[in-house]
Amino acid sequence: MVEFDVQIKAGDLYDYMLRHTYNSFAGLLGSLVGALMVVGGLYTRTWLMVGAGVILLLYLPWTLFIKSRQQMLANPAFKVPLHYVLDEEGVHVSQNGTEEMQKWENIVKAVSTGRSLIIYTSKVNACIFPKRCLQDDTTKVIQILCANLPAGKIKIRQ
Repeated sequence: MVEFDVQIKAGDLYDYMLRHTYNSFAGLLGSLVGALMVVGGLYTRTWLMVGAGVILLLYLPWTLFIKSRQQMLANPAFKVPLHYVLDEEGVHVSQNGTEEMQKWENIVKAVSTGRSLIIYTSKVNACIFPKRCLQDDTTKVIQILCANLPAGKIKIRQ
């Protein structure tokens, strides 16, 4: 069992949004089209195409950055730390006297970024564990995830 508190910041939310978006078909397709436009425009010296490609490449990260800031301001759940307990049953999260639990068999997947461990509880919802909040417990959390989730659901790099 491991227990820790998480205070989500806008940068943590942005990190999650980037990972989630760029690992989807739409995010990859948008990046591919933007890159092809830049390369094709440079090759043919069509500067309008280069500009459009650059705008396409920068649009998604910029809008995700703005959206992460807006969500931080609009969602009161991000203003108070979340308390997590990972045990043999699953992931317990509590905040302001309310508690929820997600059983291990219902976890969709566990992934990592350079900044966070992300536990997907559905295709679009996740628990974000910033490594700055986990500190020395990062290894324990990874060990618990590996012990309780099938190998196919874990995509974590240390």
